[in-house]
Order: sequence, then structure tokens, then C-alpha cells
Amino acid sequence: MLNAGTIPLDFTRQATLDRLEFLAWFTDSAIRIPGTSRTIGADGLLSLIPGIGSVMGTGLSLYVIAEAVRLGVPAHLLARMATNIAADTLIGAVPVLGFVFDFAFKANQRNLSLLRQHLKETA
Repeated sequence: MLNAGTIPLDFTRQATLDRLEFLAWFTDSAIRIPGTSRTIGADGLLSLIPGIGSVMGTGLSLYVIAEAVRLGVPAHLLARMATNIAADTLIGAVPVLGFVFDFAFKANQRNLSLLRQHLKETA
């Protein structure tokens, strides 16, 4: 039974992919750099905050892996996704270089693409 004011979460495959699509856009591409076709997201902006910024970005990225686990993604694919996050975290933690790296390496979009491909192959 639901309490008044609560919204039930939809855990269907499509609803999960929709949530992850939003997260990948928000963390990797939400902001277009004026005068360019390049984008950066919250992860890139968080990398400007020394120390805690990269940790916060990594926390958001780990949600993608948590959902992949729930959807039954095999261990080898989870390891590849974790490698993308580790690269983003380690290089993203380096001042200036991390900010520039976030323009090119969109870890959450890469991981979402891996997840979509896996689900397509197993459907």
C-alpha cells in the first residue's frame, strides 16, 4: 500500500534505461560550451572542486553499475564499465587535465552504450 504523496519507482527495463539515459546526459553532456558543439556535464564541473568533486562524480557513475547488476549484466561487462569509471575518476581528479579529459571521455554515456548493446544482444 502506498502512502499519500509517494511515487512508486518503475523498475521495468525501459524505465531503468530512461533513468540512466538522463543520468548519462546530466553527468556527461548537459551543458553546451558556447560557440562550440562540445558539451560537458555535472561530472566535468564537479571535477573543478578539488578532492570531493571527483568522489561525487564517481558516486553518480556507480549508480549505472548498480542498475547493470540489477539487470543481470555479466561480470566481464561490469568490469569494463568499472574501468571506464576508474579512468574518469583518476584522470578527472588531476587539476585542469581532468576538466579537459571530461570533454572527450564520457564514461556514463560509454557505460550506457555497453548496457544497451548487452540488452539488445540478450533480448
